[in-house]
Amino acid sequence: MNTIKLLQSVVVTTALLLPFSDVSAEPVDGRWIMEQVDARDDGDNMIADSVMILIDKNGNERLREMKIFSKDKGKDTLRMQFFHAPADVKDTGFLTYDYYSGEKDDDQWLYLPDLRKTKRIATSDKSSAFMGSDFSYADMTRRVVDEWNYKVLKEDEVDGQKVWLVEAVPVTRAVEDRYGYKKSILFVRQDIFIEVRAIHVLQEAQKVKYMEVKQLEQIDGIWVATERWIKTTRSKRTLHRTKLIWDNVRLNQDLEESFFTVRQLEKGI
Repeated sequence: MNTIKLLQSVVVTTALLLPFSDVSAEPVDGRWIMEQVDARDDGDNMIADSVMILIDKNGNERLREMKIFSKDKGKDTLRMQFFHAPADVKDTGFLTYDYYSGEKDDDQWLYLPDLRKTKRIATSDKSSAFMGSDFSYADMTRRVVDEWNYKVLKEDEVDGQKVWLVEAVPVTRAVEDRYGYKKSILFVRQDIFIEVRAIHVLQEAQKVKYMEVKQLEQIDGIWVATERWIKTTRSKRTLHRTKLIWDNVRLNQDLEESFFTVRQLEKGI
């Protein structure tokens, strides 16, 4: 075989192999991953029972029981929560208008029965603890994709499932202040696009929050995180922990938009 024919053969062979080569594959984009997380079907018209377990640094536990109602309004989400035990939080209510667009802040109201007063949660207070838990008021709403810059750090596994580790950094100081997070590392399952673990680096020095989904269930074809644990640490020492457990989750319930009002929040169920 002469030199020209040999080169032609090499070119043809290389061209045939290229489509099957992983070398040419494009890396996965962090924003694309988080767009898939955001677009995932998480159900509608939901009613669930919930238990929140608060655990202090000495291991002492306090239980709080509540009922949760949630309804989609277009791309926005309306959510109502009523505490019914123990006695010191009974009839406390929490209402959220979770706006899909970042054009305005989410609206949140907390009804305090002892004072017979409804408190609107100010933007400056949204990084504070929700009902003494490790979840902040901002954690109780969906993140707006455009408010964060994303970068894929690596691939890994959680409980035998492949995940991407995505770093999320607030695009502005205002977003950082609202969440109280300088950055987050999100562990996203590659098969179902759910965050199953997260590490949040707080503004306060040496303070970090760790979240982990302990139970995932498929309900009416929708993947639901029915048990989440979160802990707050300073200099790697645990300060406080919270377990949030959902039970008796029902989707596609008969919920009217008119139910999700401040008036209903104050009236209770």
